[in-house]
Amino acid sequence: MTVHKTAIISKGAKLAEDVSIGPNSFIGQNVSIGQGSVIGQNCVIDGHTTIGKKCKIFTGAVIGSIPQDLKFDNEVTYLEIGDNNIFREYVTVNVGTIDSKKTVIGHNNLLMAYAHIAHDCVVGNNCIIANCGTLAGHVTIEDKAVIGGLVAIHQFVRVGKLSIIGGCSKVVQDIPPFSTCDGHPTKVYGLNLIGLQRNQISPEDINALKKAFKILFFSKLSFPHAIEKITSQLSTTQTIAYLIDFIKTAERGVCR
Repeated sequence: MTVHKTAIISKGAKLAEDVSIGPNSFIGQNVSIGQGSVIGQNCVIDGHTTIGKKCKIFTGAVIGSIPQDLKFDNEVTYLEIGDNNIFREYVTVNVGTIDSKKTVIGHNNLLMAYAHIAHDCVVGNNCIIANCGTLAGHVTIEDKAVIGGLVAIHQFVRVGKLSIIGGCSKVVQDIPPFSTCDGHPTKVYGLNLIGLQRNQISPEDINALKKAFKILFFSKLSFPHAIEKITSQLSTTQTIAYLIDFIKTAERGVCR
């Protein structure tokens, strides 16, 4: 373990043997940090926070602070972070609130400088949140989503897997999986073709998604009628079934 002499490690903190802690950083008493993780200088890791293996936390990040939520009443709530995540300069991540008690970040994510993850958010695996991307409380980001810089996402919104949101977008409804979205408020512009191809989605599935997107987002049909048309005209592959289920289960509505 490498701990700078100016770092403060609270009694009770659990650090793996090869963790590195930089100058002037603070580690709270209920923090657990896994093997190979590196904490930079002037960082604060606090709360009931668990950080996995080989995470990198850069200068000034504040991980595990209490929620910016007026309902919070000093309950014991949690933050769980998986392996191989990168938190760049001044990223902030809050623990959960009484509602669900837990904020969760998966594996292999990149959070660029000044990104903010609020209470009770769930971020999947292999996601990118660019500079100043902001998640309000209870947001869900599914696997391999890309959030552009300065994007603001409303409470309880879901961002579907393999979607991409352009910079400075205002997101107030769910972002469909596999989509390219942008705007203020955000609109669907089409498929995230590059993302689909990079993730080796089959040409057959991509072709089916193109047809489904045309019906869902560009035919002016209501979602129930669009889904009925998709079901009657297209084979119900796993990808199409997932897309339809995402639309059906949206609580805040879906971007059009």
